[in-house]
Amino acid sequence: MAVTTAPAPAAPASTTENVELPVAPTEVRALAAVQRAIARPPVVATARGMSLFGEHAAGWLAVGLLGALVDPRRRRDWVTATAGVAVAHGASIAVKRVVRRPRPADPRVQVLVGTPSRLSFPSAHATSTTAAAVLFGGLVGRRLAPVLVPPMALSRLVLGVHYPTDVAVGALLGAGVAAGTRRLLGRSSR
Repeated sequence: MAVTTAPAPAAPASTTENVELPVAPTEVRALAAVQRAIARPPVVATARGMSLFGEHAAGWLAVGLLGALVDPRRRRDWVTATAGVAVAHGASIAVKRVVRRPRPADPRVQVLVGTPSRLSFPSAHATSTTAAAVLFGGLVGRRLAPVLVPPMALSRLVLGVHYPTDVAVGALLGAGVAAGTRRLLGRSSR
């Protein structure tokens, strides 16, 4: 007696459309040019250290929690700012999953560090660093974004894991989330 099996039902159509974000040849050329110009051993070592610090926003989250610990008078503000950094990181991951742009994979680009995913757009490191710079800078009374964001963004190019638009949009996303969080901080201090 032969046993027949019914074909498996078709997978349901996705309710979320993925965005196809093409990579312009100029982005690959720019990325390769950055690597040719400055990807020397000390720079790469520093970029790898920055990558580790920024992975999953862990370094910035630790800084925020340390701020909450050492500044009990403004603990609530530090916790809110740290939550803003976490939200920024989460927002970048959500955008990555919708856009699904693959990381650089061109023979002219060397990938010099491992990554937790194959998705490139936007840079979560640039997003969380910008949010942290804006939010923590507001708490310490310093403009940290010009000091922290460009090196982190450049490190992603040096390591060959992001295109220039990945880091630019990541920084914009981080700034947007930080602006919303600052409004919350302003309300909580009233």
